[in-house]
Amino acid sequence: MTTLTLLAPDGTTSRVDLREPAVAATAKPTAPLTERVVYAAAHVVPRTAADNTPGAPADLDWDATLAFRHHLWSWGLGVADAMDTAQRNMGLDPAATRELITRSAREAQSVGGRIVVGVNTDDLPDQVATEQQVVDAYVAQLHHAEDAGAGVVLMASRHLARLAHRSDAPAAVYRRVYRRVIERASAPVVLHWLGEAFDPALAGYFGGQHGPDTVLDIMGDAGSKVAGIKMSLLDARAEVALRSQLPAGVRMFTGDDFHYVDLIAGTDRTHSDALLGAFAAVAPIASAAVRALPDETAFRALLGPTEALSRHVFSAPTWHYKTGIAFLAWLNGHQGAFAMVGGQHAGRSLPHLSETVRLANACGALEDPSLAASRWHDLLTVSGVPVTARRRGSTPADRPLSGAVA
Repeated sequence: MTTLTLLAPDGTTSRVDLREPAVAATAKPTAPLTERVVYAAAHVVPRTAADNTPGAPADLDWDATLAFRHHLWSWGLGVADAMDTAQRNMGLDPAATRELITRSAREAQSVGGRIVVGVNTDDLPDQVATEQQVVDAYVAQLHHAEDAGAGVVLMASRHLARLAHRSDAPAAVYRRVYRRVIERASAPVVLHWLGEAFDPALAGYFGGQHGPDTVLDIMGDAGSKVAGIKMSLLDARAEVALRSQLPAGVRMFTGDDFHYVDLIAGTDRTHSDALLGAFAAVAPIASAAVRALPDETAFRALLGPTEALSRHVFSAPTWHYKTGIAFLAWLNGHQGAFAMVGGQHAGRSLPHLSETVRLANACGALEDPSLAASRWHDLLTVSGVPVTARRRGSTPADRPLSGAVA
């Protein structure tokens, strides 16, 4: 099979040539990456026979879920687990979150892989909580993560956001809560600033326009116990501005899935490291690109083409980007079925997924192109879209779906 059938929103189909992977499977590194500190935020894989419907508890395929983490480690990337990409606040319940952290940390230790995990307050009911309840919820998850042997990312909390919004001094609330939580940590933590594009409930986090000052105050209070901050505002200028003010030794981990190439490349004086959901979808390319540094031309030649794919996967409504990550994992053979916890695999339309396929093919992110094409065409077929494979050089016979099935 040498072509891909694509589906447009108007129902017409077209074909493009299938490309080879940008990076060969044999090009894996022998150690973690060193030119930048890089984490890929990993998704979770449910059992195919599980009750993968909205509201049902997560029932994970642990073999596939953990194998995907080994895939990321094999390319020299660190794993950021139990983060938004793993469907926190979108299906991954507290019990599954705890088990995921325990299992993934154990697997990381078995191969010497880097791992950080998300610590949040999602054990609490979805309602207004007191400041003490927010602190206690954070600390309980913090201790679980540390006991498992994982590094900690203090995720943005919906409960804390609601508490701060109700206060006349929101910045003071954030500063006080983070100080109380961080002082209970036994090792430096990474802060996380997640924008409302990812979660509308987090609008105005850290105090809105005063957010950078709040973040710097929190870091000042914590001293050496903050290792860095993951910034996921999809605003490169805001990231660069805050990056320039960070205390010495504190890392900026870009979470900007729209502008990561420039941010990671940086300048002669400063750059961002990375903690990205996008890198879970393009792990071989991300690995090769970072290893190419300090050759910026080679870095950009590899990673630059992936940004168009990432921008599409993370397009509005951005919180459904997880569907694209799981979809690409399925196309690339990392899970047996295109399924997500809570039925979230329905988060993107078939034409949207078609564009994901086109862009992944264009940048060389299909790790096994024949398998990806076969799986994609199977999905089109069961969706009622006719697929006719053709060889290079033959005449395309593109037509509207309505005519094909008439």
